[in-house]
Amino acid sequence: MFTHVDQPLAYAETLLAQFTHLARAPDDDSLMGDFVQGVAGLSGCELAQLYVLDATHTYLGLSAQYLNGRAQAREGQSIPADYNGDELLQFALCQNRVVCLSDLNTRLHEMSFLPPGVVWNSLLCIPLLNQKQTVEGLLVCATQRKADLDSYAGSLAQLGSFVLGQLHLQRALRRSTGELRTPLVSEPRVSGYGLIGESQVMRETYSLISKVLHSPYTVMLLGETGSGKEVVARAIHDYGPRRSQAFIVQNCAAFPENLLESELFGYRKGAFTGADCDRPGLFDAANGGTLLLDEIGDMPLSLQAKLLRVLQEGEIRPLGSSDTHTIDVRIIAATHRDLTVLVSEGKFREDLYYRLAQFPIELPPLRQREGDILLLARHFADKACAFLQREVLQWSQAALDHLIGYAFPGNVRELKGLVERAVLLCEGEELLPEHFTRRHDLALEGSSLSLRERLEQVERSWVRECLRKNDGNQTLAARELGLPRRTLLYRMERLNVQVGERDG
Repeated sequence: MFTHVDQPLAYAETLLAQFTHLARAPDDDSLMGDFVQGVAGLSGCELAQLYVLDATHTYLGLSAQYLNGRAQAREGQSIPADYNGDELLQFALCQNRVVCLSDLNTRLHEMSFLPPGVVWNSLLCIPLLNQKQTVEGLLVCATQRKADLDSYAGSLAQLGSFVLGQLHLQRALRRSTGELRTPLVSEPRVSGYGLIGESQVMRETYSLISKVLHSPYTVMLLGETGSGKEVVARAIHDYGPRRSQAFIVQNCAAFPENLLESELFGYRKGAFTGADCDRPGLFDAANGGTLLLDEIGDMPLSLQAKLLRVLQEGEIRPLGSSDTHTIDVRIIAATHRDLTVLVSEGKFREDLYYRLAQFPIELPPLRQREGDILLLARHFADKACAFLQREVLQWSQAALDHLIGYAFPGNVRELKGLVERAVLLCEGEELLPEHFTRRHDLALEGSSLSLRERLEQVERSWVRECLRKNDGNQTLAARELGLPRRTLLYRMERLNVQVGERDG
């Protein structure tokens, strides 16, 4: 460990003295402050920084800094662990890799985490592991001279891991004596994870995502059709520690039972007629990454038992094989159906439901996302213009008002289709209300119906849409409409609405 260090014996003695000194630190601040001071002395660097992840592994807080011979407090500074800037810290944190640069180029690398006003030429960034061998912090050393700091990485990593262990030990002692715990970092800031929306309900969704992003728990995404469940699942993957691995989506309603089983678990040669070679399944294809099981409520009961074993044991057995093998896949489930109702009806396993619903996130419908409709509409329009290689279109106020006044029963998916169609219809440079006119609007516009008749048409359309989204389930449709089931049946009879009927 010390073969490439100048004066290895003296270095080893100094390192041992640091272990002894840090073991006697009376509190967190002394422990972390003495640590960065010791690191600066051991490495000969003018700067040493200690970053520690918060309890939810969501935010990376600068807990201690030693600069030019002085300890400096940097209270309240924290960086989201899913951030896109500071690529060097991001790489070390998410990939568990040491970063060593002996000739820094500030034009190539973002260095905002280093103190300004100084020309830094060499950098060492070391991931710090806890007792579970997962990354819990980072140690950063920097100097103004050009130097190869890599020889210090191994010993400083051991010292840093020791400090993390001491922090956990001190907090455990404080908890046992009833002392209050002092947080290491400030309150998390809201991050959008590449998602679009500034409404309060979306901010609450971002907060939930941040809590589960860096944990291994299974996520259940709930919400109406078209509310963006797959987009959120991809965001959890793209901003989490598995981002460099595969993200695979499988719709459980898209295949019959026997085909879905072979698609998920794979099969061995000769397992069934036509199986002329071994074929890995989607669990194997997503190994190390994320598998989204969309419309999980439509998975057959026999497959639900096999999925439960995957979640509990992390093992799969391909069709036609007598052997099992382990996999490491993060599973995200999504559905627009109420699984508690399916459980009560015997159509979904109760034990699987509780295993999947470790961390449910219910996505709000678009009609509840105040202010987000226009943000999404502009985004979809700009993307459509870029795809069609045409100039970005302007929006008339009348067109914006037209969108705000619509409830969007199809949610974000319906808005996206509506905007893309409007871009295709627009022959000028400005989007107008007529570009967004729906067939239903035209029917109302050209009719001479009374107000009551028009309201009945709208009510009839709304009831049909809710029944369609809930696959004809009147109980779920009534719940979504905020009506007792008996009232819904009465209105269906009065409006002449049949189950399975669609707008004509």
